[in-house]
Amino acid sequence: MRGANFLAACLYLAAAAIVVVRAEDPYFHHVWNVSYGTASPLGVPQQVILINGKFPGPNINSTSNNNIIINVFNNLDEPLLFTWNGIQHRKNCWQDGTPGTMCPIAPGTNFTYHFQPKDQIGSYFYYPTTGMHRSAGGFGGIRVNSRLLIPVPYADPEDDYTVLIGDWYTKSHTQLKKFLDGGRTLGRPDGILINGKSGKADGKDAPLFTWKPGKTYRVRVCNVGLKTSLNFRIQNHKMKLVEMEGSHVLQNDYDSLDVHVGQCYGTIVTANQEAKDYFMVASSRFLKSVITTTGLLRYEGGKGPASSQLPAGPVGWAWSLNQFRSFRWNLTASAARPNPQGSYHYGKINITRTIKLVNTQGKVDGKLRYALNGVSHTDPETPLKLAEYFGVADKVFKYDTITDNPTPEQIKSIKIEPNVLNITHRTFIEVVFENHEKSVQSWHLNGYSFFAVAVEPGTWTPEKRKNYNLLDAVSRHTVQVYPKCWAAILLTFDNCGMWNIRSENTERRYLGQQLYVSVLSPTKSLRDEYNMPPTSLQCGLVKGKPIPTPYAGA
Repeated sequence: MRGANFLAACLYLAAAAIVVVRAEDPYFHHVWNVSYGTASPLGVPQQVILINGKFPGPNINSTSNNNIIINVFNNLDEPLLFTWNGIQHRKNCWQDGTPGTMCPIAPGTNFTYHFQPKDQIGSYFYYPTTGMHRSAGGFGGIRVNSRLLIPVPYADPEDDYTVLIGDWYTKSHTQLKKFLDGGRTLGRPDGILINGKSGKADGKDAPLFTWKPGKTYRVRVCNVGLKTSLNFRIQNHKMKLVEMEGSHVLQNDYDSLDVHVGQCYGTIVTANQEAKDYFMVASSRFLKSVITTTGLLRYEGGKGPASSQLPAGPVGWAWSLNQFRSFRWNLTASAARPNPQGSYHYGKINITRTIKLVNTQGKVDGKLRYALNGVSHTDPETPLKLAEYFGVADKVFKYDTITDNPTPEQIKSIKIEPNVLNITHRTFIEVVFENHEKSVQSWHLNGYSFFAVAVEPGTWTPEKRKNYNLLDAVSRHTVQVYPKCWAAILLTFDNCGMWNIRSENTERRYLGQQLYVSVLSPTKSLRDEYNMPPTSLQCGLVKGKPIPTPYAGA
């Protein structure tokens, strides 16, 4: 049983955010009570994870550089962590919420996150990284708005909506975890949700949003699911893409958007159709049979039901690849700072290292595992960052157990161990994701954004660089890799910390298709990285150990 004091605190603390005015960047305080509850997203009662009684969880509405304080009370019966997908945590991986950087919050206890979306704007989301908790909920949207003095390349919308789409399973997170632990895959999802609900497309559902005729609306769409790429569209309406994972993009109109797992798009939609109801549609991509769900959109004062004829989704991955190629960085627009995005000429920087990551799957001791360059990552009891910070890394993991350019022989077999790359601070790196499999992959890098300069069929070679977009590739934090294709990204590793590169396919991540990148401060200076906060949890080999001598100098 949980302590009475803990439960009393949960009941006493208010769920609403409290604003504290200070001379520095504003502070926004939140209290989250995380618990189990029962919901029926697909019409079948099942256990879900609630935040303050909500499924999905509450949206975090912020502005660039705000201090976000979230006191998380874990009422679950298992350890818990949250990650803030796309928030870069400059110099501060201590708040990143992955098992490689933080000790989990034990059941019946609480922990307070404190982070800033420093020099960031855009559309993101959060979710739990422990076990298979993401399959039960605990996710929600994050909006980071531009500061008032920073111009944005579109007029202020009438309102701002977050649309969380994702595949869903009716089995519990514990059952899905048992499948994976036993060497099975999750299989085909049971359905798709839009903001935690699955519409019946009969016009009888309550509207998710109500719009005023003639007004424009910001619609942020994020795929928070486990493994399925989705296509999103709004009946009879064009979507003007204006932002993607923190970057303003050239504004093109789209009938539909492929949103791969972990990705977020910011669009502008004008309510310029006949005043009645319309369906938002999310449907699966690249499955043998299509799964579809709807959400109802209503015009204020409108009369008439939505048409039962849903707009058709695209077919095949070539269409999706062509759409990816249509995305371009808006070189003249500002992002979080007043200077234009295009003032950073990434295409003129010399590459200092090339790392090729090849995803594979196989069996170890008869059980399914996924790997990168032949290593299937496992999380040690002592988080990697803590082991490094406390000087016991040699007792927990080895650096660089994979090579930068693996041979076919090296990726043929799989070994299970922590997978950690050591990358020199401030080096400009080329990372190539090579997918020899028949399924679409989606990759995410914590702590950074990168330039997705190419996605092409076949096998990567250095000669492929002549096809890179070195002018206006979008700066983002996820990239998809189609079957038998490769993707190349470029970035400067200038953010010290321990950062996760992972498959956004949750079963692949859980079964080892991820690694960590260690970027150390060469001078152990506060200019490069913050000290471990005194409130940080300690576990494993560092439990109860005195905190090492702090970094000095700014």
